[in-house]
Amino acid sequence: MELQKIKKYIRIDEVSQEEIDALILRVNSCSWRQTFHIQPISGLLNDPNGFCFYNGEYHLFYQWHPLGPFHGLKYWYHTKSKDLVNWENVGIAIKPDNYFDSHGAYSGSAIEHDGNVFLFYTGNTRDENFKRNPHQCIAVMDATGTITKLEKSVFDKVPAGYTEHFRDPKVWKDGEKFYAVIGAQKTDEIGCVVLLSSSDLLEWNFEGELATHLNHFGYMWECPDYFEIENQGVLIFSPQGLEPEGDSYQNIFQSGYVLGEKLDLQQKEMNHGNFEEIDRGFDFYAPHTMMDPQGRRIMVAWMGLPEVEYPSDINGWAHCLTLPRELSVQNGKLRQKPVQELQSLRKMKAEAADSLTDEKKIYDWISGVTYELVCEFERGDAAEYGIEFRAGDDEKTVIKYDAVQGKVVLDRALSGKEVGGKFGTERKCEFSGEKIKFQLFVDSSSVEIFVNDGEEVFTSRIFPDVKSREIRFFATGGSAAFKAVKWDY
Repeated sequence: MELQKIKKYIRIDEVSQEEIDALILRVNSCSWRQTFHIQPISGLLNDPNGFCFYNGEYHLFYQWHPLGPFHGLKYWYHTKSKDLVNWENVGIAIKPDNYFDSHGAYSGSAIEHDGNVFLFYTGNTRDENFKRNPHQCIAVMDATGTITKLEKSVFDKVPAGYTEHFRDPKVWKDGEKFYAVIGAQKTDEIGCVVLLSSSDLLEWNFEGELATHLNHFGYMWECPDYFEIENQGVLIFSPQGLEPEGDSYQNIFQSGYVLGEKLDLQQKEMNHGNFEEIDRGFDFYAPHTMMDPQGRRIMVAWMGLPEVEYPSDINGWAHCLTLPRELSVQNGKLRQKPVQELQSLRKMKAEAADSLTDEKKIYDWISGVTYELVCEFERGDAAEYGIEFRAGDDEKTVIKYDAVQGKVVLDRALSGKEVGGKFGTERKCEFSGEKIKFQLFVDSSSVEIFVNDGEEVFTSRIFPDVKSREIRFFATGGSAAFKAVKWDY
């Protein structure tokens, strides 16, 4: 039995060890395997779940289909770290083997309570007609790392007025009460978020739908996350079904947030500003946050999208997670910056500073496959300026500032193997300023670009040849000066 032909809902324990070993061998032979990102040992990774700090370690779980690079029977996989940089694979955390999660352990979150971590997730089930019935479920992790599921789900019916698309609980505590937001779809196929409450995490009550200023905003809101930062409320979610508007909403599905007053739990309403996309790149979905012991709000996301094929699929694996990012609020917007612990990855350092006038320059000592690059440009009078990286004879990925349009542009038309081409090869957003700083984290098959210390971020998978190592600095239509520093990773 070839693993590629296994049905979506076969279980990992129904497959021989020889077949699993063969799949892992094929995965490990892939030149696009990442070096400093969380990735699956085989198969498909998607939403991050249950991010928390417990017993002196960061714990992070993710959706995992182990037997191939497609969406099948989902497990929760567990990874942990002491420093947000070096992650240890712990193994399967939640198996979909009960009546309430028989067709997949779907997304959820974590909260510490009574010395244990409660993992709150959606169990996916199907009846004999393959009709979905979601359950909200609890698994408990103790100080030894042992995870035990409760014997029954804690919320097993979809409230009237909503469809079976009712999932992804994000839990928190306010005073003596626990609350959870859940992504939902109304029976008129409009997306929304609803609120549950509990006094003990075991018995949950449906409070109702959250009132927002967003009406008819997509057909489903996935992976909601509510938190408060700097005395403001933030609701993150991933709406499906938005049509492109200018430079916005270019991906198949979007992820974004609204920022405003704190959620009124009694009135179940939030007064907020406009919906803003969190990330301007090609591959970013289902962001998930936690508060760490230092008081930082840290976010990770799935570096991928549903319903898009990726070149690594032929090697038996798909997707990774983003680097952890610290969130703050500045000028009425969320700002993201890479957690400072990532600086521990820095190895050999190289620098360059120069002026460019209608030219492209390379420097023998600045090139590579996996690295961090910080480049600050002073605009001058150039029409555009920027960086070509992972560049070779026929390949390059380009990040640039287009001064004529006043936009930052990421172009992966020539990045290597094509990804999601029908959704376009450029992503851009408006940006202003005399200086512009690009901080790039380039891995074997991805890039995360923080613009001006996280005012905007572009996250994308790229699949170049391993020989495409050049870094080129350019200016066209005039002059621009730059200084750059690069660290090998």
